[in-house]
Amino acid sequence: MNVLSDQLLNMERHDSIFESAVRALPLPVCAAFGDADGVRPVAFAGSGRILGTRDSDKVAASFPNSVRASGNTVLASAGVNRKVPRDRRVAVMFSGGPAAGGHNVVCGLRRALGPNNTLLGVRPGPKGLIRGDLFEITEADTQRVINTGGFDFLGTDRTKIKTDAQFDLVRQTCVRHGLDAIVVIGGDDSNTNAATLAESLFRNVKADGSGVQVIGVPKTIDGDLQIGDLLPISFGFDTATKIYSEMVGNILQDTRSSLKYWHFIKLMGRSASHVTLEVALQTKPAVTLISEEVAEKKQSLAFIVDQIAQAVAVRAGKGIGHGVVLIPEGLIEFIPEMSALITELNEALARHATEFAAVVDAEKAAFVEDTLTPANARLLSSLPAYVVRMLLAERDSHGNLQVSLIPTERLLVDMVKARLGVIDDRIRFAAHCHFLGYEGRCGAPTLFDAAYTYNLGLTAGSLVLDGRTGYMATVTDLDRGGVPRALPLTGLLNIERRHGKDEFVIEKALVRMDSPAMQYLLSRRAAWAGDDLFCSPGPRQLWGQVARQMPISVALNSGAASLEFRIG
Repeated sequence: MNVLSDQLLNMERHDSIFESAVRALPLPVCAAFGDADGVRPVAFAGSGRILGTRDSDKVAASFPNSVRASGNTVLASAGVNRKVPRDRRVAVMFSGGPAAGGHNVVCGLRRALGPNNTLLGVRPGPKGLIRGDLFEITEADTQRVINTGGFDFLGTDRTKIKTDAQFDLVRQTCVRHGLDAIVVIGGDDSNTNAATLAESLFRNVKADGSGVQVIGVPKTIDGDLQIGDLLPISFGFDTATKIYSEMVGNILQDTRSSLKYWHFIKLMGRSASHVTLEVALQTKPAVTLISEEVAEKKQSLAFIVDQIAQAVAVRAGKGIGHGVVLIPEGLIEFIPEMSALITELNEALARHATEFAAVVDAEKAAFVEDTLTPANARLLSSLPAYVVRMLLAERDSHGNLQVSLIPTERLLVDMVKARLGVIDDRIRFAAHCHFLGYEGRCGAPTLFDAAYTYNLGLTAGSLVLDGRTGYMATVTDLDRGGVPRALPLTGLLNIERRHGKDEFVIEKALVRMDSPAMQYLLSRRAAWAGDDLFCSPGPRQLWGQVARQMPISVALNSGAASLEFRIG
C-alpha cells in the first residue's frame, strides 16, 4: 500500500492532515493553573460579590440547600489546591445543541482530576444520565478528541430532567456508578437544569447520607449566556461566528463579482442577535437587522420591509444592484405585532393541546383563529401559509417556538419585492435565501474556543475537587491572562412563563442597545448600506497571524485595547 492510500485510510479514522495537526496544538492555560506542562487544580474562595435577581426570594424558597451553601457568592481562584482528594468519580455530559470546543472541556476536566480520580462520560446527554449509560474516559480518549469536533465524542440531547421519576432514575445512576459529581456542559436551559439537579442531589444520595456535586459549564453558539464581566461569552460562539463570517464574506465577494443578486441570510440565534451582530461587525453587509432593536423601537413588519426596500432603492440609484441582508433567526418573535400573536398562540396551544392535536392539518389554522383575539386572528389569517404552518408547529422541549423552521428570510424577500413595486417598479430585484445554522455548530474550534474551553474544563474539575456544588465555571479577564471563577447558579435564576406556567430559568442575555458593539454597528450602518464596504475575514485560523483574535463584540464590550486575547 502506498503513502497516499495510507493517508486516505487514516482520514476514515478522523485522522486527516488537519486533525493530526490540531491535536498537537499547544493550548495556553491561565496562570492560576501553572503551565501547560504542569497543570494543577486550584482552590476557590469567596470574592465578596453576591449575585441575585428580581426573583431571589422565590429562588431561595425553592433551592434552600444550594442558596444556604453558596450564599449566592461569586468564587475566584485562590491558589493551588494542596488537598486534592482521591478516588472521586465524576460524570460529564453534553446537553442541548452542540458547539465547537466541547471536547476540550472534557480534556481539561480529565487533566484537572488527574490520575487518582475517575472521569466517566455520559451518552447521549441527560437521557444517558437517566438511563445510566456511562463509560470511563481515559487519557487516550482525550488525546484522540482534543481540539476537534463539536459534541460527537459523547453525543447530546435536549431532555430536560424535571419529573420526580426522572430524578429518581438519576439518583439510581449516581448510586450504581458511585458518582461523587456531575458536570453539565450546556446553555442557559441546561445550566438551569444543573441548578435543579444540584438541589435535588444535595444530600441523601449515597449510603452515608451525603450528596452528589453538580457543576455547570456555559455553552451556546447563540452567545446569550453572558453575565457582564463575570461571563463575557459562552463557548462555541467564536467558532460559529467565524464560520458564518467566512461564508457571508464569500457571498459578499460574489455579489460584487456577479453584480445582480441580493442575498437574504438568516443566522442561527433564536432569542438574541449576538451572532448576527458579530457577523455584521466581521463582514460589514448592506443591511443588518437586530431583533432587540426592532423590539425596543417597536418597529412593525411593514417598517422593517420598507427599511430594506429603501436600502435596495438607494443602492440601485447608485448603480449597485446587489447586497446582503443579515437576519437573526428569532427576528419574528421580536416584531411587536408578531410577538403578541406568538405569545397568545403559545397560551392557546398549551390550553387546547388535546383538541388541537385532533384537528386535521387543513383546519388547524381556522381552529386556532377561533381561540385568538380578533386582532391576532386577523394577523394570523393575513400571513402566507408557509409562515402559518410553522407558527402552529410543535414547540420544542423547552416550550419554545421553533423559529429556525420559520422562513423569515423568504417572507422578507416576498414583502420587499412587493414594496419595491410601489416605490419604483423599474428597480430590478433578484434575491436568494440562505439559512446558516448547523454549518457553524461543530467545526473544529478556533484557537480562542479551544483555549477557552480547555480552561473551563480545568475550572470545572477544580470546583469538583474543591467540594463545590451548584456553581457554573467561568474564565474572566480574557485579554489579561484569564482568571478562573465560579458563579452560583441560584444567583442567576429568574421566573419565566413556559408551557403555560411559571418556571425557574437563567434569563437569556440579549443585545443591549447601549453596548459598545451595538453602538459601533449603529455608527457604521449607513455607510455600509450606501456602498460596498464589506470585508472577507477568511477562514478560522488556529495558528498564524490572526489565530489569537477574540470576537469583535467581546473586545468592544469588554473595553479591550485590541482584538488579541491573552490566556496564560
